[in-house]
Amino acid sequence: MSEHIHFVTGRLAEHALRRLLPSLAADVGFSYSVDVLPITVAALMRPDWIAKHIRVPEGTSRVLLPGYCTGDLAMLQQTVAQPVEIGPRELNQLPAYFSRLPRHHDYGQFDIEILAEINHCPQLTLAEILSQAQALAAAGADWIDIGCQPGRTWTEVGEVVRAVRDRGLRVSIDSYNTREIEIAVQAGAELVLSVNSSNREAALDWGVEVVAVPDDPALLSSLEETVEHLAQARVPLRIDPILEPIAFGFARSLERYLEIRRRYPDSEMMMGLGNLTELTDVDSAGINTLLMGLCQELGIRSVLTTQVINWARSSVQECDRARRLMHYAVEHKVLPKHLETGLLMLRDAQVTAPPRAELTELASSLRDNNYRIFAAEGEVHLVGKQLHVHAADPFEVMEQLHDLSPHLDASHAFYLGYEMCKAHTALVLGKDYQQDEPLDWGLATRAETRHYLKRRRPPQSPGGRDA
Repeated sequence: MSEHIHFVTGRLAEHALRRLLPSLAADVGFSYSVDVLPITVAALMRPDWIAKHIRVPEGTSRVLLPGYCTGDLAMLQQTVAQPVEIGPRELNQLPAYFSRLPRHHDYGQFDIEILAEINHCPQLTLAEILSQAQALAAAGADWIDIGCQPGRTWTEVGEVVRAVRDRGLRVSIDSYNTREIEIAVQAGAELVLSVNSSNREAALDWGVEVVAVPDDPALLSSLEETVEHLAQARVPLRIDPILEPIAFGFARSLERYLEIRRRYPDSEMMMGLGNLTELTDVDSAGINTLLMGLCQELGIRSVLTTQVINWARSSVQECDRARRLMHYAVEHKVLPKHLETGLLMLRDAQVTAPPRAELTELASSLRDNNYRIFAAEGEVHLVGKQLHVHAADPFEVMEQLHDLSPHLDASHAFYLGYEMCKAHTALVLGKDYQQDEPLDWGLATRAETRHYLKRRRPPQSPGGRDA
């Protein structure tokens, strides 16, 4: 065994912990000891109290405390020679806690730029554009792409470019209109999307970097002509063969990216992701992650993304997480797995739940009047002192509880209903549920504040006595 871990727990969780540890220790490869301190609920432990009761055996590598343990570990660390860690809040989270691959110090680095486009800018007010630009930058965008509209020259584009740059943001302009591009470049736009045979002559005078695209995505010859024309004039450029939507040439467009990389091994390339994320009925996180992996392997160092349709509303954040994950995976030659939970939004990496027999045993051992809620074996379970009711439908659970505890007050019923709704959602989607904790929606998770609702007094009759 590589190490010996000393687990600290309370009386209530002792049996569940001892059932879990043999298989976990064998799978992960550690020996262990369990220290059951004189307290019923482990969540009530504090480090200074633990220091008075803990007994760490010789040969211990580290000490693992329950996740709900709060307070300064300094006093405990003075008592215990071995490193002390806070583990997960729930026992069923221990397998995931130990299965997570270690991150090196360089996790989080990336070399792919994100261009976030604001679509139909001529239809928006300056305030709306600036609000979107700042939100996109906060989400991880390196460039703000000002999207124009074909068929007109937007003369106000210069004002918009200057205003966005004044916010400290880099700006690209998405247009084929040479007059529109000239105004944007003069105002400070540093990159032009896009250049083909229709405007490549004008591009020689802009003095900024451009993105070369084909006249017809199916014909690489037109793209090569534009690339060579710009290269001879020493115009800095990125090459984008154009990613096509599924059913309209997607597979062949992937071939073209591979072919362009073979023909121009040292050239900068870009990929627009919107033709897949915006035009496919699927949550965007998986698509963005897959495409960022392709870009990382091919050395495509910039992507253009949009957030128009609702299922792609967090694409910039997804690309930001994915570029870090893929950079680490490719650089370290490891699978992009068990490294970045922020991209697991619909389902959790692992769902662990106590068996029904364990919940029944818990009901017989409880001494307080609090209710515990669990999502297990396809049902919502409510456990209390000498009480265990369960059903697939939370309404049935509440009916059973009402029959057994008819004087349940409104505030407590509201709390139980809220928590059981979360438990039911977890069952439907295949997520892990922990009472009083938010469901894990990856990068979309919102922290929850614990609310303690005041128990209301029953209404009184007009005569002043309880009705």
